Amino acid sequence: MTAELPKPDYARNMRILGHCDQGGRPDGVQIMVHRGHAYVGHMFSKGFSVIDVRNAKHPRAVNYLAAPPNTWNIHLQTHDDLLLVVNAKDMFAAAEFADEKAYYKGQLGNVVGTAERKSAARDWTAGLAVYDISTPAAPRRIGFMPVEGGGIHRIWYTGGRWAYVSALLDGFTDYILLTVDMGDPAHPRECGRYWIPGMNAAAGETPSWPATSRYGLHHAIVDDDVAYAAWRDAGMVVIDVRDRARPKLITHRNWSPPFGGGTHNCLPLAERDLLVVLDEAVLDHQEDGLKLIWVFDNRTKANPVSISTFPTPAEADYVRKGGHFGPHNIHENRPGSFVSSELIFATYQNAGVRAFDIRDPFRPRDVGAFVPGAPARMMDHRPNRAQVIQSADVFVDAAGLLYCTDYNAGLYIIEFGG
Repeated sequence: MTAELPKPDYARNMRILGHCDQGGRPDGVQIMVHRGHAYVGHMFSKGFSVIDVRNAKHPRAVNYLAAPPNTWNIHLQTHDDLLLVVNAKDMFAAAEFADEKAYYKGQLGNVVGTAERKSAARDWTAGLAVYDISTPAAPRRIGFMPVEGGGIHRIWYTGGRWAYVSALLDGFTDYILLTVDMGDPAHPRECGRYWIPGMNAAAGETPSWPATSRYGLHHAIVDDDVAYAAWRDAGMVVIDVRDRARPKLITHRNWSPPFGGGTHNCLPLAERDLLVVLDEAVLDHQEDGLKLIWVFDNRTKANPVSISTFPTPAEADYVRKGGHFGPHNIHENRPGSFVSSELIFATYQNAGVRAFDIRDPFRPRDVGAFVPGAPARMMDHRPNRAQVIQSADVFVDAAGLLYCTDYNAGLYIIEFGG
């Protein structure tokens, strides 16, 4: 007998095709869909899962690979026969981050203890793991690049020689950019670094920004040897990476304050000379302010200019609903996936997943939505978490199907009617 699909709280121009509890581990963060299989990094289940999605109506978990003790595998990337997976301190299992405000405010390296070169003994694994996925359901680890510090948060890799990672290293106040040579996937190696001046505590630098601001790299998206780096409360940092050993600044744009910071994605739409830049909502009930998705005119790389914002979901009172309300992540137009400079897909946490039409970049339009119902059970073990949907990531395959993860509610496969 086929299980009944979960009923959404709200749907417009989208419908559910399939759902999977990911083998009893329904918590998910980043997802990659590759050769008919979804690779999902877990937030609380300490590892990553492989889901066979060749039949979108009947996805099924086929593998789970546990993380090392006290280690996160929340973000990952796929290309050809390779899967790259982050290894970092499991922040949300740590007592110091039981109140999530401690994770999003101030310099993370000071809290974790990595800003000083000599700190307490480490009980986690830090680095970049490389897997062979020539057999999609059976990832086989073939390489590892260790780093000294808190570990790696997120990766950008679309094949070829170079990967780009955000890394919390000993001696730095927060995550910085590393360029990684993947010429030999069994032996990836660091090539170059970029950080905002003030972050290198070991070299005697001191921050020039407020103590409550989180100046740390979330990740960069690289196009035509330019890295568009989302630097949380520091906004967008645009970096020339033609010389991978010596990345250099092109420009830095920050709109926090007056806006609340948390920049999470900077997506270049090169054929239209546009950027879509998303600020992540990180606190409950919009305590960190209204977060937006911005459109920038990028005709002059040294002077990107904001020209509009996406509309904010308003069909329900999401601020009062509980949990986070606001953007979290966007589909990033990876090669081999659905690629568009006119249709943008984003997750809005307790407001589900959204589709936006930006054919007129000055007037983005909301053209579709899917808000799942409350999760059946909570995987998020932190105190005082509301039992509401928290849609985390969305990946859109070449056929246009949406794959959406949640911190508690499993994998949703959704069809967009646009």
